[in-house]
Amino acid sequence: QAQLVESGGGLVQAGDSLSLSCADSGRSPSIYMRAWFRQAPGKEREFVAAISWIDDTRRYADSVKGRFTISGDRAKNTIGLQMNSLIPEDTAVYFCAARNWSTMKPTDANEYDVWGQGTQVTVSS
Repeated sequence: QAQLVESGGGLVQAGDSLSLSCADSGRSPSIYMRAWFRQAPGKEREFVAAISWIDDTRRYADSVKGRFTISGDRAKNTIGLQMNSLIPEDTAVYFCAARNWSTMKPTDANEYDVWGQGTQVTVSS
């Protein structure tokens, strides 16, 4: 079972960059997809980015495309999220997630089996 821990959140100004990391200390040989989601106060959890653990295919939400980059290190069982040109609308708790087995809906939070505890990202204007 995957065990996910995020790190790297903080308070930054608009236009700044921030890098998040998610370490998986569990032992799950069947991981198919890893992803980042975020949840702002009073809003539903939304998809940010995903990376296939099978073929490295990456997907991004339109709102972060061109600004955020997801990365994966299979040897270390970690994923990262490089966030550039941050805007106040990026303020949220960021969660990493993992899914065992294949899925046709990698942007759907309900498809993911394991979640981290979240890390706060705050972007001031």
